[in-house]
Amino acid sequence: MTSWLKPISLEGHLVKLVPLNATHREDLLEAASDGKLWELWYTSVPSAETIDSYLDTVFKNQKAGLALPFVVIEKKTGKVVGSTRYMNADTQNRRVEIGSTWYSQSVQRTGINTECKYLLLSHAFEVLKTIAVEFKTNFHNFPSRNAILRLGAKQEGIIRNHRIDHNGNLRDTVLFSILDNEWPTVKTSLEFKMSRSYQ
Repeated sequence: MTSWLKPISLEGHLVKLVPLNATHREDLLEAASDGKLWELWYTSVPSAETIDSYLDTVFKNQKAGLALPFVVIEKKTGKVVGSTRYMNADTQNRRVEIGSTWYSQSVQRTGINTECKYLLLSHAFEVLKTIAVEFKTNFHNFPSRNAILRLGAKQEGIIRNHRIDHNGNLRDTVLFSILDNEWPTVKTSLEFKMSRSYQ
């Protein structure tokens, strides 16, 4: 079965989500250097040393129908300020994960993450007819865990010793989800939050 993830651009008030391609390499490096995000041991943000393998993995997963990666473009500056993607797509069961999300330090806590997630969730539930959207994060990534909860996702549990990271550490992964029947309420909440931030 072919993936139902088709390249698409999504646009809000603050951001555009544009399909990631190889020409975004330098823009991604510049965005990640704002805060030296690759130094956060519990995340996977590309550095000059890892950008090529990072992109190889992204495009391999996209070709396999498992992922649809985006660059996040801040509309007021026209600059790439991060990346996010649909990933671990289960076409048959219409489930998808939103993850591998990161933003330049200067745009964190500006409303950009909320709008990005709103755009991705709207497309997932209303166009792709997804029955569930998952979020996963490292147990130690408390800012990410709190941000996912603020979206309206519910924590399902903790997958212990889920992965071995690039440093050889055992990672516990926290799993969250939003179900299709929960989306109308989550959508109302996100639209209310965004309307406040746009004023």
